[in-house]
Amino acid sequence: MKANHPDNTHSGVRLDKWLWAARFFKTRALAREAVQAGKVHYNGQRSKPSKLVDVGAIVRVPAGYDTKEVEVVQISDQRRNATLAQTLYVETEQSIATRESNAQARKLSAFHSPRPDARPDKKQRRKIIQFKHQDT
Repeated sequence: MKANHPDNTHSGVRLDKWLWAARFFKTRALAREAVQAGKVHYNGQRSKPSKLVDVGAIVRVPAGYDTKEVEVVQISDQRRNATLAQTLYVETEQSIATRESNAQARKLSAFHSPRPDARPDKKQRRKIIQFKHQDT
């Protein structure tokens, strides 16, 4: 019956299910959508959500503004707490260095942000309105 079906054996776990178990995504549906959209790369290539994950594979996953490149260390199809989920993978040294340099660049560019620190007060708003109506 279904016991002999290859998907029910514990020899492999789907990529979307592993990403969910490793807590890269909150739901399997989000993990599946990210893989289908090509945002997740498995061993340097786009893949399907049904791709079986192997130990030692390199997976690139979007993480906020950056992309994490992790090596699969363990395979699990169950979502556990965050500390156990972090034992499923190891982030590569190159990925850590890239993310740190990107964070540093973002921090430096924050000083040149065009956004003001606070909303304008009444006097500043009047000056803005006056400046906008100069052309008319």
